[in-house]
Amino acid sequence: MSLSDSWDVLVLGLVLGSLYAVIAIGYTLVYGVLQLLNFAHSEVFMAGGFGGVIALTIFEPAVDPSGAQSVVYVLLGIAAGAVLGGVIAFGLEKAAYRPLRRRNAPRLVFLITAIGASFFLYNLAGKLFGRYPIAMPTMYENKTVFTVFGTSVSVTQLLIVGTALVMLAAVDVIVNRTKLGSGIRAVAQDPEVAALMGVDIDKVVSRTFVLGGLLGGVAGFLFGTNLQVEYTMGFLPGITAFAAAVLGGIGNVRGAVLGGLLLGVVEAFTVEIWSDAWRYVGAFAVLVLVLMFRPTGLLGERVGRTA
Repeated sequence: MSLSDSWDVLVLGLVLGSLYAVIAIGYTLVYGVLQLLNFAHSEVFMAGGFGGVIALTIFEPAVDPSGAQSVVYVLLGIAAGAVLGGVIAFGLEKAAYRPLRRRNAPRLVFLITAIGASFFLYNLAGKLFGRYPIAMPTMYENKTVFTVFGTSVSVTQLLIVGTALVMLAAVDVIVNRTKLGSGIRAVAQDPEVAALMGVDIDKVVSRTFVLGGLLGGVAGFLFGTNLQVEYTMGFLPGITAFAAAVLGGIGNVRGAVLGGLLLGVVEAFTVEIWSDAWRYVGAFAVLVLVLMFRPTGLLGERVGRTA
């Protein structure tokens, strides 16, 4: 593999890693507050992809859209993906997880419920939208924007990385500098004390799910712009993003970002050096090696007790 090929692969890895990072934050936020492995988050990601398709199908992008029209279409798709992802996440917390919390159900019950919700949602999507991939309506001409060391960066790649960076920065600010973020950190550290101090546990948990759902929904739309949308699209990216959250330190937002980017780059180089059949082998081998020597992940865990 030549140096120029290495730059190409690195760009692809960063694009993929940006998506993994955004999805991983949804896992890590919920785990930080509830110590819950929300495996249904992969279907929130899938819902975001379908949300973008529905919105763009309704408004029918022009055949040859102008720059301003393209921006409007992209923002519409992002908004639709975020809204549907947030709604699905809110519904999951309200209907599936909150009753279990109020009954002090064992953690295993939460895990089984999450898996069951995941199966229900992706089969529901298959029934509603069909079992075949759906192409995202064309919003812009996917041309080269600029080159880096001879590597072309397309509009779609720039859109994915740019949107991901904005969302990751926004989440970091929300978690560390806002009232909601203070509530999330307080509940993660000690829910009983947080409740005594006046924190509404149910409201914080619900808003945490919605925040993760917004991110997952946008990631689903961005994924659809690069590939296609289908009812099973959330499984493999969801599992890899969960691995990224564990790699960075489950419950640690910045760790999820680092883990996502690292796994994306490793996956891209694995495919280039060996073949697509080894795509996930290299990424998960890195996860195992890191956890062997640092069980809490690269940046360590930041978790609390179950709320």
